[in-house]
Amino acid sequence: MLDDHVRFRCDDAAREYAAVSLDCSPAVPGPRAFARVDGRWELRLPRPALQRIEYRLELTRVGGRRETVVDPGNPARVPTVFGERSVVEFPGYAAPAWLRGPATAGSYGALEVVGETSVALPVTVWAPRESDDREPLPLLLVHDGPEYDLYASITRYSAALAAAGALPAHRVALAQPVERDAWYSGSPRYLRTLVRAGLDQLTSAYATSGPIVVMGASLGGLTALLAGLLGAPQVGGVFAQSGSFFQVRHDDDESGFRYFGRISRTVSAVLDAREAAHPLRIAMTCGSLEGNRSNNEDMAAALRRAGHDVTFETVPDLHNYTAWRDSLDPALTDLLRKCWGTTG
Repeated sequence: MLDDHVRFRCDDAAREYAAVSLDCSPAVPGPRAFARVDGRWELRLPRPALQRIEYRLELTRVGGRRETVVDPGNPARVPTVFGERSVVEFPGYAAPAWLRGPATAGSYGALEVVGETSVALPVTVWAPRESDDREPLPLLLVHDGPEYDLYASITRYSAALAAAGALPAHRVALAQPVERDAWYSGSPRYLRTLVRAGLDQLTSAYATSGPIVVMGASLGGLTALLAGLLGAPQVGGVFAQSGSFFQVRHDDDESGFRYFGRISRTVSAVLDAREAAHPLRIAMTCGSLEGNRSNNEDMAAALRRAGHDVTFETVPDLHNYTAWRDSLDPALTDLLRKCWGTTG
């Protein structure tokens, strides 16, 4: 790694490859094709304004066969929903401190929400191990919940912040996206199932105190916001990371998505709203180089105009679970403290 460039190398002393290229987010500027240098391939990529890059190598073998692999020369890896990736972490990057701190022990329970969707909505509920279901605790409802737990350590975050006294002890409801694209694209049936049957069932099974906070990322961020805007009195906060607030003027590259029309029409209605019937506390984050940034900025401004309490932060990363994990604190922490207070 150089001060202003990142240098990638791929050994090829046996001359097995006809070409090598970098497979990473298109939001990362710069070339992708490697050049052959003696017994290896090299690429000098201008260092982007990011703290880290997730990537793989696309290898074209002599004869034309292609494969995409993690970088054999880089032991740093990160799990993602699309499989393992190699990662470059720039000087100054550090994983969140709460990952290394003490955490409150927890346990998991399960329920299924039956509503208007064609299949039931599975929800796994994490709670501090010493708590009783009848003990009133605040509730954080997470879209893409199992993935948030696996790739962004959301229950570890809750356990660590509660153990540190930065947040009160609380429960985390992990909603599973069985039919993700259909449900997380402004589906009225899903939203009614979640906000009516879902909240009723959750608060019947687990005593709840304070306003419920709903969160998600990408399409889940859109869905968290729409759930909050339905006006359920139990919901007081929304946390949306890299929300997919598609607009025709910003997101032509997404227009081939099956539910693009429904999303863009729903987003347009939210952007046009001039008054909040049920004001919410809303926190939003988005990667500084993400294609989603413009539509997130538009949404934050529109929600403020309508009367919601909105914070919006850009983070030096892209559209991935590590970025969302790294920006939970302080963005989500501050929102939860506004909604719930603190024991610290």
